[in-house]
Amino acid sequence: MGSPDFSVPALRALHAAGHEIVAVYAQPPKPAGRGQRETPCPVHRAALELGLPVRTPARVKRDAAEHAAFAALDLDVAVVAAYGLILPKPMLEAPRRGCLNIHASLLPRWRGAGPIQAAILAGDRETGITIMQMEEGLDTGPMLLRESTPIGPRTTTPELHDALSAIGARLILRALEENPPATPQPEDGVTYAPKLAKADGRLDWTQPAEALDRRIRALTPWPGCFFQAGEEVLRVHAAEPLPGSGAPGTLLAPDVVACGAGALRLLRLQRPGRAAMPTADLLRGYSLPAQLT
Repeated sequence: MGSPDFSVPALRALHAAGHEIVAVYAQPPKPAGRGQRETPCPVHRAALELGLPVRTPARVKRDAAEHAAFAALDLDVAVVAAYGLILPKPMLEAPRRGCLNIHASLLPRWRGAGPIQAAILAGDRETGITIMQMEEGLDTGPMLLRESTPIGPRTTTPELHDALSAIGARLILRALEENPPATPQPEDGVTYAPKLAKADGRLDWTQPAEALDRRIRALTPWPGCFFQAGEEVLRVHAAEPLPGSGAPGTLLAPDVVACGAGALRLLRLQRPGRAAMPTADLLRGYSLPAQLT
């Protein structure tokens, strides 16, 4: 049970290991692209490629027919990785070994929808994967396996996403083979990673440059970071913190912006309706205003 790219390596690993996958659950196809054609999600596409049956219910929480159909699969276990729908108690309890979740953090830190981005935003030095026995609470279930990975000073969400996805695929195979004992999550250290919105990408120049750098690395490519430059909204795809001082939002150099503490060099920008490019190239025919908002 999964939907985005993050979940695909686990599906492929389970299939390659010879597990009998009786069904793949994924979010329904959604309109995408200029033609707004109905497009299957990455897990759906991978399942079709592997010749696996796919189910795409739009909702499952209060649908008794879906609960019955799920129970009729007579499962040993359900593997869940970023599925996107909340599983109700009848579905959580239907498989003999329950539902095992591949969660992209070292629980109990960063329960919730955006753990990868939250770890970078917070400046964490490490994160990881937790294989968790699911229950009705939000990522509150007991832990079966954990594996950590470092977060470097320049790590981006796509890099961390791919590393954690690979760890998750490896750990779920171990969990199924070894059936390790479940350990309750500690009560101390619980944090929550909320679902991200486009507004989270607005850069506030009164914040320290290092915090803005983390925000750009965490929220690129989605929802993306942006600022107002005169009449235009520019997206920032890459930046780096520097020493410097000045009124927040003022240009200290053609590509350097003063922040609440330190300064930020804008390395890669995108104007509306155009492709992203190195800032040095963009500035050959365009100048940023002296004050950014």
